[in-house]
Amino acid sequence: MSSKSARTAAGTPALAALSEAGVPHHTRGYDHDPRAEDFGAEAAAALGVDPARVLKTLVAEVDGALTVAVVPVSGRLDLKALATAVGAKRADLADPRAAERATGYVVGGIAPLGQRRRLPTVVDVSALDHETILVSAGRRGLDVELAPADLVTLTGALVAPVARP
Repeated sequence: MSSKSARTAAGTPALAALSEAGVPHHTRGYDHDPRAEDFGAEAAAALGVDPARVLKTLVAEVDGALTVAVVPVSGRLDLKALATAVGAKRADLADPRAAERATGYVVGGIAPLGQRRRLPTVVDVSALDHETILVSAGRRGLDVELAPADLVTLTGALVAPVARP
């Protein structure tokens, strides 16, 4: 099966990446409200999952390079901690258009997997506290549940304390 047909069969590049790697996962869909402003909180509430287990994927500009941070929706990304984790001096959230261009996903549906361009990734250490976590599957209203170790392995992520309450 070609890569394009595998992606079509799986639904999103993130789900295709999971399938191609043979990683156990479950897709979890919900009705996305286009008026929602906090996509992660919306996902946690709609799926009835503890917000500490639902992780949001944020793209930051770290010393001029785009970097992905995956943190619980119940907290916030600590930009200073992210910069420190990757040995950089400064981090700011990336321009949403730059994040969309680099990942191939729209804001609110950016998945840490199957990105157009593989970016350095940092997963908050709290993700390892859970048997499974949920991350965007590549579009608003669709998450994927998987083991945090599998997410770390597939993204080649660094695990570090980059979230704050």
